[in-house]
Amino acid sequence: MTDLIVTTSALEFARNKINDSLIKAGVHTVLLLDQAGNIVASCGGNPDIDITSLAALTAANFAATSQLAKLIGEDDFSLLFHKGKKDSLHFARVNNDLIMVSIFSDNISLGLVRLRVAELIKTLKDLFES
Repeated sequence: MTDLIVTTSALEFARNKINDSLIKAGVHTVLLLDQAGNIVASCGGNPDIDITSLAALTAANFAATSQLAKLIGEDDFSLLFHKGKKDSLHFARVNNDLIMVSIFSDNISLGLVRLRVAELIKTLKDLFES
């Protein structure tokens, strides 16, 4: 793992892209995390959600599923999805350093979330690898 350095302008650009693509489409919370579970960016938000705990558990979840992937001969699983009665979680690996978590309700389809996240990941990869 390398040190992740994010400039203020890159972070503001990322937040604007997340807001324009996911928050305006109806996703209520998006977190951008490092592999240790530290929150790099937070957009939207529900004050009832403990995002610090969510971030830590997301990092642990990705670490556990990475080991599951290796057990079946895969390098990694690049996305995870959990469907709830009220809200759902979509997790996607941006690159080796970052994970994106999207929390959304039934007012937005999983297909739209997956499409928008895939588009965002391309943008964020270019941003954070330049």
